[in-house]
Amino acid sequence: MITNTFFSVLNLLLLALFCFKVFVFVDAAIRPARAYVAAGKLTKVAWLLILGIAAFYDFKWGSFFSFLTIIGAAAAIIYAVDVRPALRQISGRGTKRGLRDRQHDGPYGPW
Repeated sequence: MITNTFFSVLNLLLLALFCFKVFVFVDAAIRPARAYVAAGKLTKVAWLLILGIAAFYDFKWGSFFSFLTIIGAAAAIIYAVDVRPALRQISGRGTKRGLRDRQHDGPYGPW
């Protein structure tokens, strides 16, 4: 009974990890490609390949003790804590004054 509970918890954690990987993949897909270059990060195609392969692997063969699941989780976490905030800052989301707002600055502030 304890073993079944343990593996049920692991399966729930694996499902949550898969959902997180899908979330960061979708987030990477909706960001503009020029923002990756402007932020000094890997290209959009590279991040989509890394995160997409990680999510697909978890969907097909995911296991909590698999080496590729752990590497994919590390890539998703790196994207979420390093790349995503930089992209949000570049594209103007998450800050009051992004690149789009600077285009409409007048001599006394935004118009």
